[in-house]
Amino acid sequence: MSQQVAQVDTLFLHEQGENVRVAVQRDGSRVLDAVLELKETSAGPRPARLRVKQGSSEEPRSPDQFVELARQAARIRISEQTSERGRKRLREMLDAYQLEAKVVRTCRYCASAGQYSPITSETAILADDEYICPDCAIEELERELAYHGDVTGSARDRLEELLLDVQDLDRITNLLAGDLDPELTKFDEISATVDEVDPVPTDSLNLHPGIQDKLEDRFDTLLPVQSLAVENGATEGQDQLVVSATATGKTLIGEMAGIDRVLNGKGKMLFLVPLVALANQKYNDFQEEYGDIVDVTLRVGSSRIGGDDNRFDPSADVIVGTYEGVDHALRTGKDLGTIGTVVIDEVHTLGEGERGHRLDGLISRLKYYCDVERTVAQRHDGRAGAHDAGDTQWIYLSATVGNTSELAEKLGAQLIEFEERPVPIERHVTFADGYEKLDLEDKLVKRAFDTKSSKGYRGQTIIFTNSRRRCHEVSRKLQYSSAPYHAGLDNKRRKRVEKQFADQELAAVVTTAALAAGVDFPASQVIFDSLAMGIEWLTVQEFHQMLGRAGRPDYHDKGTVYLLVEPDGAYHNSQEMTEDEVAFKLLKGEMESVMTRYDENAAVEETLANLVVAGSQAKRLNARMLGEIPTKHAIGKLLEYEFIGGLEPTDLGRAVCRHFLSPTEAFLILDQIRKGADPYAIVAELQLREEEL
Repeated sequence: MSQQVAQVDTLFLHEQGENVRVAVQRDGSRVLDAVLELKETSAGPRPARLRVKQGSSEEPRSPDQFVELARQAARIRISEQTSERGRKRLREMLDAYQLEAKVVRTCRYCASAGQYSPITSETAILADDEYICPDCAIEELERELAYHGDVTGSARDRLEELLLDVQDLDRITNLLAGDLDPELTKFDEISATVDEVDPVPTDSLNLHPGIQDKLEDRFDTLLPVQSLAVENGATEGQDQLVVSATATGKTLIGEMAGIDRVLNGKGKMLFLVPLVALANQKYNDFQEEYGDIVDVTLRVGSSRIGGDDNRFDPSADVIVGTYEGVDHALRTGKDLGTIGTVVIDEVHTLGEGERGHRLDGLISRLKYYCDVERTVAQRHDGRAGAHDAGDTQWIYLSATVGNTSELAEKLGAQLIEFEERPVPIERHVTFADGYEKLDLEDKLVKRAFDTKSSKGYRGQTIIFTNSRRRCHEVSRKLQYSSAPYHAGLDNKRRKRVEKQFADQELAAVVTTAALAAGVDFPASQVIFDSLAMGIEWLTVQEFHQMLGRAGRPDYHDKGTVYLLVEPDGAYHNSQEMTEDEVAFKLLKGEMESVMTRYDENAAVEETLANLVVAGSQAKRLNARMLGEIPTKHAIGKLLEYEFIGGLEPTDLGRAVCRHFLSPTEAFLILDQIRKGADPYAIVAELQLREEEL
């Protein structure tokens, strides 16, 4: 005991029923835990019995040893939670030994455990109408997290950070039940930024009168990114990679360059996008804006059952198409005429799994086609644009690229990078399971739609989820007007939804990946019902592409993004991470580099397509693609599969190429045919496999 007495720097007293809990601490650590019983004497309260705790047992000691401890202590503290009667008794006892004590605010949880933990207004955390220390509050939060599921490190860190910030345990645990308190759910804010760029007046552009007049009617000056692009040669044939946030006006750069070249006889314009929904919208926009000065057609590909889209006219001045649609035209030998400008929107698609290598191949094949076509045109004086066409201009557009300089170099394009964000975006995180999400989405949609911006527009919402079925499920549960929107809807129905949203008749649309690629819905709010697309977690790039849909400068004062996160949630057993882990990875992550990677199937598919389009020049096409293709190995596999004979595609090879089949899919079909399977059963099998992937 004497050794412990010598180490005393704080003696802490806390009322425990009729007794007193005694804690002796040194340097913040407890060195003795005991219970003191008091007795009433004619001189006042005095120590009657001291029991020192030893593990689960108690060892009796002389009450005089308490007095010895108290006299050796550098300071004596009485817990604020001790009753007025208890404080009076303790003060009277200590006064008898000429000892002073101070009443301090302490953590009751610690005090009940015999631990002295003083708290201040800066450290006290409210819990069940009383204040406790941060350590105990974090322990209580951990218990709550264990009850709700295995919330992972990043989510725990965020909740603990919030707990210490707001100093209210109940408010934090309410987040786990879907509380929408914006002060708590707010993760951060992406500030609005304005880069200083001198705007280019539209009357100084010196374009063909057909488009010059239209631009002057619409705008006095160009937007900053448009001005940058024009100052660096966009309307003079310069190839460019334009990287700028959503809603900063990238599309008009391609329009100015392409329509001007069409009207000046320098070849037609191709405007290529990744999705049918986006192609349909761009086609309608081009028809409305430029249909009186150029012919516009649509090329969205050929299905595996039916024929070409009947709106496609290869002789049109402007072809709006999907990547696969135009690639299909090349693979089947269609004459697209002389191409003056190619605009590839969402070029970051080069980094995606299946679609990435196909876009890489398309660019190489299209460049080959343009070279050959111009050579032929220049040999025939009668061909339009034969002498003044020059090289095809390439403009690549994206809002999300991590390795901008590297990608621009690989594409052989000048980089135009503009980092302005027209409106700020608030990003929020809250926790909910699948059923709770529906209720939260309903509340968020209502809250947004019932609010008008300073520009007079209601708040409207895009809800992203991971399947078409969930789109319909969520839309049905929303009380305000809403509609599902995905690639499974026909064009007429999608157009109706787009018009209703534009007219502010819909409070929300619920969609899969289709809108992320840029379909023009002026939403103020984006909600992530899921952080997966299908069975794959979103990439940082996809995430930024989607959240960038929130907030438009002409409509809203700010954008709002909500991530509804299911602790320990996953959508397929192949997903190694959980949704709460993914949420903070996405929020804190850096944009991925755009790189095209080839597995064996992809290498074989693109090499075959290059052979079909370019014959003996296929190796040259392979060599100039962004991703590295093991050409020799791929040709060996094509020979083994009997897709080619020599370097000539076989009938089987042409069929496989025409329908964008991987070798795996091709052999699945062949196997089913040999077994006498019904054609519709084969298609169903392919569709099922595609959805599973």
